[in-house]
Amino acid sequence: MEAAEVLKRLESLGRPSIVAGMERFGVTTKKAFGISAPKLRALAKEIGMDQKLSLELWDSGYLEARALASLIGDPARVTEAQMERWVKDFDSWAVCDTCCGNLFDRTAIAYRKAIEWSKRDEEFVKRAGFVMMADLAIHDKSAKDDVFVRMFPLIVRGASDDRKFVKKAVNWALRQIGKRNKKLNASAIKAAVEIRKMGSSSARWIAADALRELRSADIQRRLKSRQRKQGG
Repeated sequence: MEAAEVLKRLESLGRPSIVAGMERFGVTTKKAFGISAPKLRALAKEIGMDQKLSLELWDSGYLEARALASLIGDPARVTEAQMERWVKDFDSWAVCDTCCGNLFDRTAIAYRKAIEWSKRDEEFVKRAGFVMMADLAIHDKSAKDDVFVRMFPLIVRGASDDRKFVKKAVNWALRQIGKRNKKLNASAIKAAVEIRKMGSSSARWIAADALRELRSADIQRRLKSRQRKQGG
């Protein structure tokens, strides 16, 4: 499929009512068609993996074209230069989270970029770093605990950022890492307690929300069950 053909398909699938809904949730819709996620995923399945088309769709600037680009891109062929180009284009939490969760977290340098981006100042680049941490905690089932333990100091430092889209990503990373197993749960709770002592409004919110989930009976039961199954 050519990029022009795909863009026409996307335009035909668009619904103004969906665009209005996106705006209410803080998604930039200057170049948006208004397409539901299931329809985008169906189109991505039809197209299949296509790195060249992925790059072309991203360059169109359309919200859904960029989401589709992240779904059909080839993680093995994504370069660091591409990741740096794309991350600078992030202009909403939707583009950031979609791209990180569909493509970037599956690249060979995902862990390194997560750490690097979490130290950057640009709002959506910094968000991307913490979103990547959360996505890696969810998707990389074989990762060792140590790689996530090294993220806790970055999470604690990031908790002082009171920008909405950063603090929510910091919170997400802390919670997802803390739900992997009992050991990381204890470390995440310890980090959340440390964050709570920082005193800023963002830190208090991050800590309170994370501790509520990480200490909950449901999560503790789930982690104990997982530990028993793994013979720990």
